[in-house]
Amino acid sequence: MDFLNQTPVASIIFLITIGTSIYAFNNPSIYGKLMLHPYSVARGHKTYTLITSGLIHADWMHLIFNMMTFYFFAFRLEAMIGHWQFGLLYLASLVLADIPSVLKHKEHFWYNSLGASGAISAVLFSYILFDPFTKLMLFPLPIPIPALLFAVLYLVYCYYASKKSRDNINHDAHLFGAISGILITVILIPGIVNHFVSLVFG
Repeated sequence: MDFLNQTPVASIIFLITIGTSIYAFNNPSIYGKLMLHPYSVARGHKTYTLITSGLIHADWMHLIFNMMTFYFFAFRLEAMIGHWQFGLLYLASLVLADIPSVLKHKEHFWYNSLGASGAISAVLFSYILFDPFTKLMLFPLPIPIPALLFAVLYLVYCYYASKKSRDNINHDAHLFGAISGILITVILIPGIVNHFVSLVFG
């Protein structure tokens, strides 16, 4: 109950995402209704999927990986920036992370995307602005590395993967979600840039 009292927005998002994903695992027809379909969105249809696609995941591994990252950073971030600020950052990042995919795949009827990875990236990168030297694990490296180094490697990897990868992962959402998290945090939190710079160079 402490989570619900202290960080209600993150708690609700966490529970709804897990619940909706598990429900979709057992009811495959839900995927067709909630997945992002850029072809349709670009034509003014199913625009709600810019948000609902972040409530479902492809499989257990996809869900567990995203929710573990959410668990470790989202609750702390909401406590630092405030409830409505966190909610705005998360929902806006869901949409902003998917817009490049809509533009890129607007003529590809076969293309769909799902998962909260864009918003999760936003949460992580927002948190990094507050604590750039916290330690993170970068798969498959077996040792933790500073968050700032992780952020640089992550952005470089996502950029090149979005250009060349054919692994059925929406790297564009990861990349633009991270960028959205940084920009929204800078807008919402006065002084965060000075805070970040002072930590890195001070």
